[in-house]
Amino acid sequence: MVKIEESWEKALGNEFEKPYFKKLSDFVHSEYVSGKTYPLPKNIFRAFELCPFDKVKVVIIGQDPYHGPQQANGLCFAVSEGIRLPPSLKNIYKEIAEDLKKSIMKKWWQRVGTCRGGRSKVFYS
Repeated sequence: MVKIEESWEKALGNEFEKPYFKKLSDFVHSEYVSGKTYPLPKNIFRAFELCPFDKVKVVIIGQDPYHGPQQANGLCFAVSEGIRLPPSLKNIYKEIAEDLKKSIMKKWWQRVGTCRGGRSKVFYS
């Protein structure tokens, strides 16, 4: 069984019992067993732990800009403290700063609240 924040469990609980989710879970497990896969298993549903369902404002579907060890941390547009930003994430920050006409720091972006579940981006405030 997947462990996620209570409001997500209430909203999605039945999905975890369906055949497609079992197939997906088996595939993800096999990927972790067969080689290096990111983020760490404990961080797969990190977005759901940090972002209650009723706080979600926008979901953006896309591909994560992570390509190296320890970069993926379960949240999109963020790396953990002490991890160097990958080039694609630097570009994303640069574009956001240009759009907002001000500098943006990764801690600010994390504080605004950017979470990810798989390839889905979830923003909350």
